[in-house]
Amino acid sequence: MTLILGVTGAIATGKSLVCKTLEELGAVHCNADTLVHQLYAPGSPGFDRVVTAFGTDVVAEDGTIDRRILGGKVFGKPEEMRKLTAAMGDIGGMIHGVVDEWRATLAAGGAAVLEAVNMIEPGYSAWLDQTWLVVAEPETMIGRVLRRDGLSASEAEQRLASQRPWSEREPAADFVIHNDRSIEETVERVRAEFERVRELKHRGALPQSRWHAWRAEHPPRAAPGRRE
Repeated sequence: MTLILGVTGAIATGKSLVCKTLEELGAVHCNADTLVHQLYAPGSPGFDRVVTAFGTDVVAEDGTIDRRILGGKVFGKPEEMRKLTAAMGDIGGMIHGVVDEWRATLAAGGAAVLEAVNMIEPGYSAWLDQTWLVVAEPETMIGRVLRRDGLSASEAEQRLASQRPWSEREPAADFVIHNDRSIEETVERVRAEFERVRELKHRGALPQSRWHAWRAEHPPRAAPGRRE
């Protein structure tokens, strides 16, 4: 059977490095956040709903939704984030359908990795063998955001303030990667853990993901007017 890992963590923790390493080890990579962005591509119902909810200033010159402007409107603002969630509709259901299509293309006996900033709370982890959590110290993350995204210090701090503390997610994670050290150290840890987990999977001895026990203690909240 195919080994499917999930890699999650706040922005600028280094998920891309972990996923790149797994790809080099033969894992097929899928970015769930990219799939979400496609749900509000120009011409889609999601695009129209987002523009209606947040105004035409979120539309970039190329006609797409400017994720930096949209992010500035919702990060650290729970009410605005709820507006975005309402505008997007049943993201979980749509993503699940697309991920199921992706899983159907995977070769038996191989490995794959699903990447997402938010994986544990929405329940994506239910589709996976394990969830890996990438974490970093706040000063490391701020430095990376400043260099990568060209944001101001206040914008970077606002983005990070909107992220859940990694300690809240740790109980649902099967492997926590502290990515503050050298690239070489992170790569070596990922390689070693991947080989260990892959061997357990092939022997049929891989334990159930810790996410399932966490979910039993943290059932999802039903949206207003909706039954789960």
